Amino acid sequence: MTERCGLVAVIGAPNAGKSTLVNALVGQKVAIVSAKAQTTRARLLGVALAGEVQIVLADTPGIFAPRRKLDRAMVAAAWEGAQEADAVLLVVDAVKQRRHELEPLLESLKDRPERRILVLNKVDASAKEPLLDLARELSEKVDFAEVFFVSALSGDGVEELKTHLADLMPEGPWLYPEDQVSDASERLLACEITREQLYRQLHDELPYDCAVRPESYSQRKDGSLEVRQQILVARDSQKSIVLGKGGSRIKAIGEAARKELAELLGQKVHLFLHVRVEEGWDEKARDIYEEMGLEWQK
Repeated sequence: MTERCGLVAVIGAPNAGKSTLVNALVGQKVAIVSAKAQTTRARLLGVALAGEVQIVLADTPGIFAPRRKLDRAMVAAAWEGAQEADAVLLVVDAVKQRRHELEPLLESLKDRPERRILVLNKVDASAKEPLLDLARELSEKVDFAEVFFVSALSGDGVEELKTHLADLMPEGPWLYPEDQVSDASERLLACEITREQLYRQLHDELPYDCAVRPESYSQRKDGSLEVRQQILVARDSQKSIVLGKGGSRIKAIGEAARKELAELLGQKVHLFLHVRVEEGWDEKARDIYEEMGLEWQK
């Protein structure tokens, strides 16, 4: 059979379930998932295989009204991920919908040349009739080629979507080796895993303006991996939250991240974290943006 390969951009309002869907299509974790909105910052590529077909999925940051430099960089990365794609998936949370963020997105999508596919996510938590009404309403605003009803979390409808995407991919050589599931470097993935644990364990205590930077990433002589990372926060009060009483919180975050990274890489990992306060880091730190795979927005 002839090899086929193509690019699919996955866009949507924050928290629509884009990263969960990309992970489900790939068959393993390539993007961080959090209940906190806007956790995906860089445009990460996930690589899904379906027989002789390679589907490269651009998991983009949620598109929303940007205010800060960081926000503008994230939105720019999202639209960049949609350009020249063989298909654009608009993922919509069928329950919350987030209309204030969804409407501008529909407006921007309606005149785009790419093949547009509507994916209503979290359908296991919604009744059938409202789902059909929502699909009909959104299809009147944008000429979607297809509509899929899925639950990225449970896997319902994901295989059907994957099969359809595979059928759309053009002939051409694969862009990645068979065993590669993401274009994210291990250093970036390690930072993303730590950042996910920050969000999971601190919930609403820690504001969105924090980052995890790689400091060093090296193999030890015994075959284990040593990873050192810096957690950037904007204020001293946030540093106290991350550290926790007697350093208990950062220890728990580090242990959970280390365990997940070791499982992902299949080797022993030593993870060292420290917290640094840098007020307004997201407004001035060009190098941090580049580490996150984002373009600096003036």
